[in-house]
Amino acid sequence: MDVVSGKPKPAPKHEDALSRLFVLELSGGRIHSMKTDGTDQKVIVSGCRLPDGIVVDRAAGHIYWTNMGVPKLNDGSIERVDLDGGNRRVIVAPGITHTPKQLHLEKRSGKLYWCDREGMRVMRANLDGTDVETLVQTGEGDDDRRDPARWCVGITVDPKRRHVYWTQKGPDNSGCGRIFRAGLDIPEGETAATRSDIETLFENLPEPIDLELDLENRVLYWTDRGNPPLGNTVNRAFIDPSSRNARSLEIVLGSLMEGIGIALDVEGDRMFVTDFGGSIYTAKLDGSEKRMLLYAQGNLAGIAFA
Repeated sequence: MDVVSGKPKPAPKHEDALSRLFVLELSGGRIHSMKTDGTDQKVIVSGCRLPDGIVVDRAAGHIYWTNMGVPKLNDGSIERVDLDGGNRRVIVAPGITHTPKQLHLEKRSGKLYWCDREGMRVMRANLDGTDVETLVQTGEGDDDRRDPARWCVGITVDPKRRHVYWTQKGPDNSGCGRIFRAGLDIPEGETAATRSDIETLFENLPEPIDLELDLENRVLYWTDRGNPPLGNTVNRAFIDPSSRNARSLEIVLGSLMEGIGIALDVEGDRMFVTDFGGSIYTAKLDGSEKRMLLYAQGNLAGIAFA
């Protein structure tokens, strides 16, 4: 029985030979592609400028990722390549976004969503990089920028109920991390800085980073790179007040070395997680059957499953 949905777990499916993981190596500025068991690893893109967030549009044959760049220079960017690493191009030029972090693809609306850390923003744009918008602004100017509590990091989207979720990690291991939710569109007559529909879902977290949403079961997953026992973990929680155990946080995976990236394969009842220590893990969605796929791979950031 699945503890999240209350439904019987599906029988394990045969491994899809075409399924791949795409992993960002922040320290080496590279994108790695591999099978979901960690084999057939290859570098498909190099020369990235501190890559952090990655998404894959398999149907269109594209990979998108964020480059944090050098925070003090305000030169972050977003790039796109084909699945084999060809046809590389910049779609959001340096300076349009400050320090872009996790990236989310919302295919139905044709939008990319991302968090901008030192920019203190939640942002989105068309898939070709046009029509860049700021949806949430948590601060303005250099004084605010020095406050990590204002830094937006992880992001995910619920297109059906039209919500965006994001993390603000706070200072390192401060216990000031928070997860927020707001509408996909700014309320009429308000601005990204003044909108009144922002809801705090969780607070007093060690250091929440990346987010993933299981839309079918209405469960939010996130990594936390703070110190144990609450940090170095993968967490999950129901997001609707009507759900069983609503807003009850559950740690499903621990003993990470600063957890960063997370990707869900809900149909296959599995998650994939990266940490800053250079390891890639897989486990069931309830955290059981944890298995290390690779280790000592450099400082790893975002991960995508396709």
